[in-house]
Amino acid sequence: MIDVTDDSFESAVLDRSTVVPMVVDLWAPWCGPCRSLGPIIEAAVAATGGAVELAKVNVDENPRVSASFQVQSIPAVYAVRDRQVVDGFIGALPEAQVREFVGRLLPAPSEADTLAARGDEASLRAALEQQHDHPVAVVALARLLVERGEADEALELLARIPETAESRQVAAEARLVQKHVEVPAEGIDALLDGLLDKVRTDDAARQEFIDLLETLGAEDPRTASYRKALAARLF
Repeated sequence: MIDVTDDSFESAVLDRSTVVPMVVDLWAPWCGPCRSLGPIIEAAVAATGGAVELAKVNVDENPRVSASFQVQSIPAVYAVRDRQVVDGFIGALPEAQVREFVGRLLPAPSEADTLAARGDEASLRAALEQQHDHPVAVVALARLLVERGEADEALELLARIPETAESRQVAAEARLVQKHVEVPAEGIDALLDGLLDKVRTDDAARQEFIDLLETLGAEDPRTASYRKALAARLF
């Protein structure tokens, strides 16, 4: 999401729309329906994973943009593709209709997308023959490989795509498989506690500690506390 002004509109919205569809949300701070609609639009666009982008325009501060859309009431929301308005609505819509509006901007699934969505190994490999760096297929196949102990191939696959939280977690699991790390019966906490005294001087122990935290995930409350403990040992 970006805040767009009269001066930046040309490059940030029109030029950008030749690369990715843009949703333009025209709003104002005093507009109650705008404040209700804003988070719904932001969530719907975020759910596309970057396939659609959002530009917000404060109409009070940017009259030229408002005039270019001939805005008479707000909230006013428009879809722009290839520098042209292709869809739009006025007023606050329910969440389901906003998601449908954003969804209409998404490109049709490719053959690789369809294969990756099936999730079985043969389909995932076929998807990667179509697109060698298909992010969904790469992560899903890497996860299958890790589960059966084929960590080397999993890491080679993951190297094809930019790092994400999900790919980091699978890569961490693969490295632990490579090192034959087994979580003891008393749980992962005991293993982490045992590694803490080694992380300052032992690179392998430090990487193992970090990989174990990745497998826990950011949502696990232990992750934050163990990261603080790691920082205290290192710094």
